[in-house]
Amino acid sequence: MIEFLREPWPWYIAGPLIGLTVPALLIIGNKSFGISSSLRHICASCFPANIPFFKYDWKKEVWNLFFVFGILLGGFIAMRLLSNPNPVEVNPKLAEELATYGITNYNNLVPEDIMNWKSLFTMRGFLLMVLGGFFVGFGTRYAGGCTSGHAIMGLSNLQFPSLIATICFMIGGFIMANLILPVILSL
Repeated sequence: MIEFLREPWPWYIAGPLIGLTVPALLIIGNKSFGISSSLRHICASCFPANIPFFKYDWKKEVWNLFFVFGILLGGFIAMRLLSNPNPVEVNPKLAEELATYGITNYNNLVPEDIMNWKSLFTMRGFLLMVLGGFFVGFGTRYAGGCTSGHAIMGLSNLQFPSLIATICFMIGGFIMANLILPVILSL
């Protein structure tokens, strides 16, 4: 069983499991789902200030905090007990292209060649980690939710703003991966 859990799950198992979260949440009465909203709940519970954005009954959303805690706990358990010790398999054509940017180490899920403390203090590392993190946080707040909230729950509820947000996420991802990232990696 442990060996089965260590292997990547095929789309026909993982996809339906993700899809089943929507009816499960609707059955228990929740019409929203997403990870980014949990930061708002944490701020509202830990820092009760006189800020209108944080003045709401966050206790009604405490399930979301347990969900995020479960994600963190599950990630820790998976990393410690279920991780595959083999290097990440990368398509040879992609590996050849990444080698031109100095990325050759695939021993972890994230290439250590660009994601480490030493790289953080380079222009490339700053752009990827700091500025990229800021844009992800800003975009999540500006769009009113993250990719999981809009693409999984919002589309399932036929919310037009979620359709617009998901289309923008996809366009932004294509532009970043194909046009901007090669420029940043070549720095």
